[in-house]
Amino acid sequence: MRNFTITMLLLFSGLFGLNAQNIVKGIVINGDSENPMQGVSVSVKEANISGTTDASGAFALNGLPNGRQIVTVSLNGYETQNFPVELSGKTVDLGTIFMYEDLSEDQDLSTITITDDELNDDTSAADNISGLLQASRDVYLRTAAFEWSGSFYRVRGLDSENGKVLINGIEMNKLYNGRPQWSNWGGLNDVLRNQEFSNGLTPSNYAFGGVLGSTNINTRASEYSEGGRISYASSNRSYNHRLMATYSSGLLANGWAITVSGSRRAGNEGYVDGTFYDANSIFLSLEKQINDAHSLNLTVIAAENERGKSSPNTQEVFDIKGIRYNSYWGNQKGKMRNSRVKRLYEPIVMLNHYWDLSENTTLNTNIGFQFGEIGNSRLDYNGANNPDPTYYRKLPSWYLSDPNGPDYENAYKSLTGFQNDGQIDWDELYIGNEGSPENARVILYEDRNDDQQLTANMILSSELNENITLTASGEYRKLKSENFASPIDMLGATGYLDVNTFGDNFDQQQSNLLTPNRTIGLGDRFKYNYIFNSEVYGGFAQLQFKYNKVDFYIAGQANNTTHQREGLFQNGYFPTNSYGKSDKLDFFNYGAKGGLTYKISGRHLIDVNGGYITKAPSLRNSFANSRANNVTVADVAELNSEKILSGDVSYVFRSPLITSRVTGYYTDIKDATEISFFFADGIGGDTSAFIQEILTGIDKRHFGVEFGIEAQVTPTIKLKGAANVGQYTYNNNPNLVITTENASTPGFINGKRDMGPASLKDYKLAAGPHKAYSFGFEYRDPDYWFVSVTANHMDEAYVDVSPIRRTANFISDADGAAFADYDPVLARQLLTQEQFDDYMVVNAIGGKSWKVGDGKYIGLFASVSNLFNEEYKTGGFEQGRNANYHQLRDDNTNGTPTFGNKYWYGRGTTYFLNLNYRF
Repeated sequence: MRNFTITMLLLFSGLFGLNAQNIVKGIVINGDSENPMQGVSVSVKEANISGTTDASGAFALNGLPNGRQIVTVSLNGYETQNFPVELSGKTVDLGTIFMYEDLSEDQDLSTITITDDELNDDTSAADNISGLLQASRDVYLRTAAFEWSGSFYRVRGLDSENGKVLINGIEMNKLYNGRPQWSNWGGLNDVLRNQEFSNGLTPSNYAFGGVLGSTNINTRASEYSEGGRISYASSNRSYNHRLMATYSSGLLANGWAITVSGSRRAGNEGYVDGTFYDANSIFLSLEKQINDAHSLNLTVIAAENERGKSSPNTQEVFDIKGIRYNSYWGNQKGKMRNSRVKRLYEPIVMLNHYWDLSENTTLNTNIGFQFGEIGNSRLDYNGANNPDPTYYRKLPSWYLSDPNGPDYENAYKSLTGFQNDGQIDWDELYIGNEGSPENARVILYEDRNDDQQLTANMILSSELNENITLTASGEYRKLKSENFASPIDMLGATGYLDVNTFGDNFDQQQSNLLTPNRTIGLGDRFKYNYIFNSEVYGGFAQLQFKYNKVDFYIAGQANNTTHQREGLFQNGYFPTNSYGKSDKLDFFNYGAKGGLTYKISGRHLIDVNGGYITKAPSLRNSFANSRANNVTVADVAELNSEKILSGDVSYVFRSPLITSRVTGYYTDIKDATEISFFFADGIGGDTSAFIQEILTGIDKRHFGVEFGIEAQVTPTIKLKGAANVGQYTYNNNPNLVITTENASTPGFINGKRDMGPASLKDYKLAAGPHKAYSFGFEYRDPDYWFVSVTANHMDEAYVDVSPIRRTANFISDADGAAFADYDPVLARQLLTQEQFDDYMVVNAIGGKSWKVGDGKYIGLFASVSNLFNEEYKTGGFEQGRNANYHQLRDDNTNGTPTFGNKYWYGRGTTYFLNLNYRF
């Protein structure tokens, strides 16, 4: 009888539980337009139950457990809202929920401290992460993008070529160097907010990605919120003023949707002296929904950008002139003029077809065409003195290192002259050309590359069942890149002789033997002229499995890459190997990755990812000296595809008050290739030459731990912290080969010299700070204003070491034997890698919004970076000029080396202020 009673009680309680099911429902609308919002995520983390709003903005979550629960309503770009509810077998109606744009979204690409105007295009010592992590809500990744970028911080110590950037599924990474060119769509922040970011090796809906993940920017017109936005920004970083306007129609009744945007950014001078900025950007997205299954979208992006560059300098120069000094500019008739200007205009046109094959399957077909030109200007001088004010013979250190003893008189004269001026004398350059106007001594020219690239792909996505999703893609890319030099200002002259004055004879002096001793004018091609042709085709497939306790995925890719150079000039140094087509380089590559997420509970997750990827060398690293000849790296050394093994393990904790992630990561890169160009003294004893330094078979190791945490300690106060402790090193002694243009240079055989292994193992990589820490708070007031302050401590950043100094050449005299006076203790000191001082930077941001009418808002956002004007080095490199022990020792004798390390410094205190009106 007792057993029967217990059984009946359990049965009735189960039936009661079924009848008294907990339900939470509500309607989500846009707080600005008051229109329903579809696709908003609604979840109860503790119960691991989630859903999304429908076309009317409504949602309903069923099967929730009894007790106190937190309902989270979130959408990228909007403020996340948490609603505590008490469930006891009933329906809870949250009513109408208003979603407002997250003011912190105005902390956009313009507020990231590092932008590509700070990069030195001739060295690769710095890299740009701007926007890579823009869409991520992860506190660690946002800290890396917004707080640490001013320190040249690189996520996991990796270059941006290891992350993929796509627009509407079309890859935008350049085939020349593998990196995305963010300036191609700069100034269009309003229309680039719809992003989907996949961190690391985690799966993407658009591409296999790289070890740093992938970002897809969606510009589909119908997916922009209806309305307009006008904003003005003021800053003292890169530009001084920005005006931006955007309008979206939303999806109209006739099936059309249009979004347009435009901006103007300008400034006579940024934080660094002489760095002007002049940029205009326009954007158009036009969509026609043909029917329920088919839609076409046209996107046009045209971003024109012109900016003055800043120079890396030795410590001697910084000590005399300060961290804002820039050697690239000078006054011309009272107006500041920069000799090193980057000019970029590469419009993008793409057509995207969206096809809903069924309720669970979509097929996107995309075609994109990018064309235009990039120009980098500089002064060229035939027989004239070097006009660079920091040319080593013009600085005090040159006179103090005189072999006959310090020349204090001339050192003092050069010091006072440099202190009082130290800029390019444009008027003197014009005067110098007056004596021979038909054969100028100095001109201003551009290194140009005019690209045309066609990209086409198809992306299939299908939910095979409720647990399995298939994504597959096929892609084709074809690039034609014309590379040449062209005069843009004759500086008062009418002609310029196209010869190389360093050549030993008539033939060697000719840039083009087909037209010897040619006098050129504005717009002509001179010095070098060639075409890069490159093709890539391949595809990837990915399966994602989602279950209650475990999600996992597997993915694979395969592609083929070809590179070829076609010379249009017959170079005097290489008459038989410069004109016509080079050998075609062909690389087959593949990759595989997989991972899983184990849901211990709704609050505790374990995430594991791993992958192996091979990657073709970029165009830049495939040819030994592309401006002069058809020689490939494979002709002088071993050229292989890079091989990357990478993995990470994360523990994620999520609760209504705390969200945190701790990740251990490891990446091993093998068979990398790097090429550098510079003038070196002390090759084989006392030989000097302009060389191409080709380092092959490089192995690098990156490992560490990254951590991020956010704690909502009160409804208005949030604490946040992030940290990275990493170690990034060379993991072997790669082989070094140098080539030169003059085949008769002593010690070279046919212009090549094998230097053997470079002893780089265990040297640190110049990858920004290896250790970074951040702690801050955010106060968000119910009256729609917020303020946030963050302190960031950066440590263990290193100078980029010179490989040629670490070969056997360093200790070898002209006869190949070691220097008789070689001192190993002193040599060890000279070759010690410089570690920069640690430092702390405090940043502050804040903002407020006001409702000024029906659906109309005014927003104000401000940020101050480096609040206490901390002075710090962000990067640098050893000059390769002193290639052996004698040269390096003698140059360091007086404590101020003539060819010392060159550095970049971070900006001091800077601000960004943005005022916007939304309607």
